[in-house]
Amino acid sequence: MISEDKAQLNGNFSNSDSKIVTIHHQDIVPCALDLLSDLVKYKTVTLVASGESIPTAVGVANIVTENMMKGNSKILDIIVDSEDTHEKSGPSMVSIIKITLAKTN
Repeated sequence: MISEDKAQLNGNFSNSDSKIVTIHHQDIVPCALDLLSDLVKYKTVTLVASGESIPTAVGVANIVTENMMKGNSKILDIIVDSEDTHEKSGPSMVSIIKITLAKTN
């Protein structure tokens, strides 16, 4: 469900302490379960989403921190930005969010 390609060309990266995953427009609960297993393996996980995938990333972060791991995880950082896209119809901007989650225990 979560894009976990470790190639840096796709913007995904992992090491022993942290992991960056790209969230796509998909069901929230299965994605949250995938994220839960990542938080068991890594100290921090950063969710990256763009455009219409942003609500999914926010929902996943909330489910994990407020329901599944309440008191054992927290949101460390939220970065909201935008980037240029070059489409056939011309240049446009797309919103991007990066949400960093961490285990507290």
